[in-house]
Amino acid sequence: MGVFEQSVATFLAPVKHLLEDESVTEILVNGPSEVFIERKGLLEKTDIRFLDEQALQAAVRNIAQSVGRRIDEEHPTLDARLPDGSRIHAVLPPCSRRGTSLSIRKFGSFVPTFPDIIGKGTISKDAARFLDLCVYLGKNTIVSGGTGSGKTTLLNVLGSRVPKTQRLLVIEDASELKIQADHCIFFETKAPNPQGKGAVTIRDLIKSALRLRPDRIIVGEVRGPEALDLITAMNTGHGGSMGTTHANTPYDALVRLETLSMMGDTNVPVMAIRRQIASAINIVVQIKRMNDGSRKITNISEVVPDVDEHGRYSLRDIYAFVQTGRAPDGKILGEHVPMGVLPSFFDEIELNRLPFPRELFQMPEWVRQKIEKIENVA
Repeated sequence: MGVFEQSVATFLAPVKHLLEDESVTEILVNGPSEVFIERKGLLEKTDIRFLDEQALQAAVRNIAQSVGRRIDEEHPTLDARLPDGSRIHAVLPPCSRRGTSLSIRKFGSFVPTFPDIIGKGTISKDAARFLDLCVYLGKNTIVSGGTGSGKTTLLNVLGSRVPKTQRLLVIEDASELKIQADHCIFFETKAPNPQGKGAVTIRDLIKSALRLRPDRIIVGEVRGPEALDLITAMNTGHGGSMGTTHANTPYDALVRLETLSMMGDTNVPVMAIRRQIASAINIVVQIKRMNDGSRKITNISEVVPDVDEHGRYSLRDIYAFVQTGRAPDGKILGEHVPMGVLPSFFDEIELNRLPFPRELFQMPEWVRQKIEKIENVA
């Protein structure tokens, strides 16, 4: 039994069975007396308790030690990847006022495919085929959504559709992606040592990746000044690169990338950054966790490759999720439908003889009537 397994058996004994339960996707500990779990996208409160705050802190400290990280009064937070691939984050008091907070996000060994997420209702067959074409044609793509919305799962699906003849470099803060590709290199950041030295950031890894002849670069989560490096790579011959970011709408995703790009020591004018972003990113895929626990791709939007005279981005929805009602059991009902917009690269689809006819972009009449009704009311 390894060090981590011993720590689980000894210190995480109250939640050990939850770690082994494949139906549980996340464990949330809010102090020693309150444990929630996520199952099928919904939170449930359990009757599980730790002995006391000292026992919970001992568990967190031992886990940190087993994975070579540090958590104490000087460093009250822990962000680490466990040997089984799960992601753990912890915050100690007094930063966490009600006792130690602990989150364990589990990642199974199962690697999803388009048929899997189609079967779950995350996306329709036609919309999935369109995204597949975007990957094949090398369109730069950003997956946007909130925490737990399914961004990593979707990026796994998209990344695994990269043509086998291409070299793919995956860069993450903590390795979560399980992209299935013939020629794929995985990079992971490195935390500083106790003396504050030896850190390797995502920016460092992107710079190294550009010297390793990548065809495409995937950044697991863009949340810092590395946004500018990814945008630059997308604009300099690495078509088909991808990344995820936290945002509520496709437009907000572009604004967030703009903000992140300006966080570093760059002196690039704002308008220049906006034009780079509009030129670099072709597709924004918005994914959302609905209040019934399901995950839905709500928008597949094309970015117009320039900003207007006021510096604003322009996006056009190619596909969108339209809710039509709600089932008696609370399940959200709706369809992923084309919005009547032909993508600007439709000629590439035709030239490559890809089986996606023009008719699949036509907006259904019932959707048109629904939109007109809403506009008339407004």
